[in-house]
Amino acid sequence: MNSMKQIRIEKVTINVGCAGDMQKIEKAKKILERMTGKKPVITLSRKRSTFGIAKGKPVGVKVTLRKQDAYEFFKKVLKALDNTIKASQLDKDGNINIGIKEYIDIPGMKYDPEIGMLGFDVAITLERPGYRVKRRKVKKSKIGKKHKISKEEVIKWLKEEFGVNVV
Repeated sequence: MNSMKQIRIEKVTINVGCAGDMQKIEKAKKILERMTGKKPVITLSRKRSTFGIAKGKPVGVKVTLRKQDAYEFFKKVLKALDNTIKASQLDKDGNINIGIKEYIDIPGMKYDPEIGMLGFDVAITLERPGYRVKRRKVKKSKIGKKHKISKEEVIKWLKEEFGVNVV
């Protein structure tokens, strides 16, 4: 296989939405730091929303993992899902979005009564070698159609690389 066609994980983003509740934000920061070993970032609202959160107010917490950390966390998420992913969790660009209902589903995580139950979203962004082109500051930097990742290619990659069953 062409080495430029190989699929790899660019990043894994773990997000906990808290809807502006500062107590929940603090709990989410603790959980994400325990799960990943990285310092979480508070996400802010971009514009005034229909549910009354003003622009620039905290609405959630996220952590971005790259390289080996991303692969290790993705393997934990797959164990929590019994190596099964729904086809609806894949988008047309080949990215994977997974919702985890409770943090204790992740292997190695113990229930903390101080925190309670929290769920989170995991977004896995996939790329091929040469995708740095899309990060250029130059306008009109695009990736060729043949180089983009399709949903079918992701399903094949998941089966071969991780033994995942896509339903």
